[in-house]
Amino acid sequence: MSRELPPLNALRAFEAAARLESVSRAARELHVTHGAISRQLRVLEEAAGRPLFARQGRGVALTPAGQQLHERIGAAFGQLRDGWAALRRTQAQAPFVLGCSGSVLARWMIPRLERLGRDLPDLKLHLAAQEDAPGAQLPGLDAALLLAAPPWPRDWQVHELAPERIGPVLSPRWPGARRLRGQPARALCGEALLHTTSRPQAWPSWAKSMRLPAAALHPAQAFPHLYFMLEAAVAGLGVAIAPEPLVADDLAAGRLLAPWGFRRTEARWVLAAPARVEDARVEALAKWLRAELAVRG
Repeated sequence: MSRELPPLNALRAFEAAARLESVSRAARELHVTHGAISRQLRVLEEAAGRPLFARQGRGVALTPAGQQLHERIGAAFGQLRDGWAALRRTQAQAPFVLGCSGSVLARWMIPRLERLGRDLPDLKLHLAAQEDAPGAQLPGLDAALLLAAPPWPRDWQVHELAPERIGPVLSPRWPGARRLRGQPARALCGEALLHTTSRPQAWPSWAKSMRLPAAALHPAQAFPHLYFMLEAAVAGLGVAIAPEPLVADDLAAGRLLAPWGFRRTEARWVLAAPARVEDARVEALAKWLRAELAVRG
């Protein structure tokens, strides 16, 4: 036999077939076809220059050479499986650091933490408020919950959760609320509108979707964060523009009204994680977030 290692896929197929005493069971375990396992075994036998298996009823039995090889690589594969399992256990026990904006954290994530804890009890979530866009490497984070538009950085694995929908919202206590009820969207032209310095394009984007001239909208007081703007709207200080999920609870409680509904934008709710890391918790969290955004807004 050559001093070089044979193909690792062939060794893996051999170890599974020897341990399970069946090519078919090895194929099921490795999620490949029976023929693929048989081809890998032939590759290994050709490299060894001798047969490693003999037919035995519906299964296979090791030849003396096969037994000798299995005694050595079986232990090695066992150590690999144990090491990988230990790594996954360590990963599962570590806190999962999720970054998101302070507005998403305060108005959407925190109200749902109790439900998240019930639905994903093994996820030890640590939330990190971040106002700046995360770097391509997502430093210090296991994942980030974002409202953003593609294209995405190459270093991310992106789980799309829901399209973004935005719309104007106002408090029933706002003096202009009664006057605007039942009016078409163009009634907002000339009104003093609340907005954020972090997302100046929100009102123009909504106006375009409603076929209104953006120049007819008059931004009034600006707030550094969406959270502050929405608190001002709840306090009856004017009409704000917001993503639907961030005001869903206020709408349900009657603290805010959305007379003109919500319109889709080019942005998405996404869960982004480093592409280089395989972490089952990311998929579980993405599935939960997707369901929350779909059912409860």
